[in-house]
Amino acid sequence: MKYIGIDLGGTNIKGGITDGDRVLIKDEIKTEKEQGAEKVIDNIAEIIRIMLEKSGLSLSDISAIGAGLPGMIDSAGGTVLYSNNLRWVKVDFVRGLQSRLKSHVPVFISNDANVAALGEAAFGAGKEYSDSVLVTLGTGVGGGVIIGGRIFEGNKGAGAELGHMVIKAKGARCTCGRKGCFEAYSSASALIRQTKKAMLRHKNSQLWTVCGGNVDNVSGKTAFDCYFSDETAKNVVDNYISYLAEGLCNLANIFRPQAIILGGGISKQGQMLIDLVKGPFDSGLFGTVLGPQVELRLATLRNDAGFLGACALARQKSGQ
Repeated sequence: MKYIGIDLGGTNIKGGITDGDRVLIKDEIKTEKEQGAEKVIDNIAEIIRIMLEKSGLSLSDISAIGAGLPGMIDSAGGTVLYSNNLRWVKVDFVRGLQSRLKSHVPVFISNDANVAALGEAAFGAGKEYSDSVLVTLGTGVGGGVIIGGRIFEGNKGAGAELGHMVIKAKGARCTCGRKGCFEAYSSASALIRQTKKAMLRHKNSQLWTVCGGNVDNVSGKTAFDCYFSDETAKNVVDNYISYLAEGLCNLANIFRPQAIILGGGISKQGQMLIDLVKGPFDSGLFGTVLGPQVELRLATLRNDAGFLGACALARQKSGQ
């Protein structure tokens, strides 16, 4: 059995074909989202044709197609209800793609973060677990929940918005409009803001040297780079870790997965990130050592998580 997976991003569309276990081919193409939904779906059909041609396959060799799409997804209806990133409203994605492919090969869709979580669960850091949560620490905080090896979507695919649980009542305003969200404190964007604020208070901090004297050069790794040599940087990171641990504990206590997998730009800090957050995370687990423990792992698939998860989705939903 062979499956096609599509990861639809704002800039690029990534695609791949697997035989269930191995990647046979992967490729990418520009999204061109500014030209509207019809053009984007055209491009998805095009990358599918390109991959089939390069691999010497045809659509008749494909058991199912999966796609991870940004926004609120009605997976049962095959529709993108709303995507702020793409500026889509009620786009009948499945029917549109099948029409362009001139084929009734089954097409299954879900939210892109959910699909990435399934990718890590099926092919990456969560492969040995049946229950896992992926938390991506990037521009925002996203992720997905895997229960029994399958995506938990919530009503009409609108659940598992992990970044938008409140961890500090009446706290900093989030981009979603609420105050105190996990995303407002634990995203890379939040860490950058926290680092800049500390630098402006402490003009003698080594952080200024690392940034070449320009606060606009701060990134999500700046404070981590100076953690062991600068007190201001250490305070920034420790404060960030306290918020991160709080959010992760909430997820662990709600779902009690076997593992929480950390992805996104901040996860590039590697084992240092795990070592720093593990203590406060473990101590916050309900029942602490009396209950089942929750492993903290680093995501391993990087940019391939999306299309691999989409392939896994296609395999699961087609029942093959």
